[in-house]
Amino acid sequence: MRLMDATLAAGVKITNVSQWCRVNNVDRRTFYRHRARIEAEGSWQPRSRRPRSSPGATPPAVVAQIVRLRAELAPDNGADAIIAALGPAAERDGWAGRGWRVPHRSTVNKILKREGLVTPQPKKRPKSSWRRFAWARPRDCYQIDATEVKLAGGEPAVVFDVLDDCTRLLAACRAASAETAQAAAAAISAAAADAGAPAIVLCDNGVAFGGGIARGQGAFARAVTGLGARLIHSTPYHPQTCGKVERHHQTLKRWLAAQPAPPATLAGLQQMLDDYRDYYNTRRHHTAVRATPRRAWDAAPSHGGPGRLPRQHDATVHKLTVGPNGTIKLGPLSIHLSNDRAGQVITAIRDHDHVTAYDPAGEPIGHIKLDHDKRYQGTLTPAA
Repeated sequence: MRLMDATLAAGVKITNVSQWCRVNNVDRRTFYRHRARIEAEGSWQPRSRRPRSSPGATPPAVVAQIVRLRAELAPDNGADAIIAALGPAAERDGWAGRGWRVPHRSTVNKILKREGLVTPQPKKRPKSSWRRFAWARPRDCYQIDATEVKLAGGEPAVVFDVLDDCTRLLAACRAASAETAQAAAAAISAAAADAGAPAIVLCDNGVAFGGGIARGQGAFARAVTGLGARLIHSTPYHPQTCGKVERHHQTLKRWLAAQPAPPATLAGLQQMLDDYRDYYNTRRHHTAVRATPRRAWDAAPSHGGPGRLPRQHDATVHKLTVGPNGTIKLGPLSIHLSNDRAGQVITAIRDHDHVTAYDPAGEPIGHIKLDHDKRYQGTLTPAA
């Protein structure tokens, strides 16, 4: 095609058009159409393929609403939050009568990019590539973690977040002067008092959460077991296990940074955290649960709690006794732990083809990827 256009633009005479088109594999109708345009315009230039009209285009008034909400909802001003805010506006202003509707998430993102309100991140891993895991019911599992913030004078403070794994409800958000076991115990106790005790408490291996049967229970472990809950620690150096509460720290700190002034005292920080918790649970649209956490919590058909291990659709929890030869049976599959653990009751959490074993204190023993083509799976990879 480029050869044909160059030949025609140069004014080369082609005496036998049919033969030339046959040799160069060009349709004759295309040849004559291009020649007519070159004769009329002097050269061949691709024309815009933009349609003359776009009946399905987002109305300018809706685009203006999206741009306005992008600024007003900061720092929680992503496409999902904008869509959640557009819903009441559509009902209030009678969009249906005008033939308007709330745009899809992809449309909102396109509008934000077109208006220069999104910074392109081509290397960012798409969310569709992640495999989502969440416990089936509220109170099946609480995640707890602490993060450091600064007071107005630059003094450090600590915030303990207790997050429900299923609905993302922020069960507690407590300020403390330092990351101690007593402060962690106070946070989990406050969460249980407000939202109820969970079946499992998941935390990392920080000093505030340490202690177990082997080392003697610390204040936090005693607080958890006193609620009737089971304490589970994440695999060391693997923060993704507690990824929901780890990610929540970002949301909290963005909100704190958007406030007019940082708190001057620990009491002032706690008052600000109480306001944030109300906003997060009842007014902020959460992408993962497609509602506010409080609405997802209230809409759940049943709630978990102490007394029995939670049921799970995409993961299963097993209490198993280690055999005399140091192995456990997971259905027809055998997994070797250690001969020293013979007779010990351990907990195994199976997530699809991945199994993690925990000792009676909730400390990770190791993990293994299952091979369903063989019965004996081998020995667990020890926890780091």
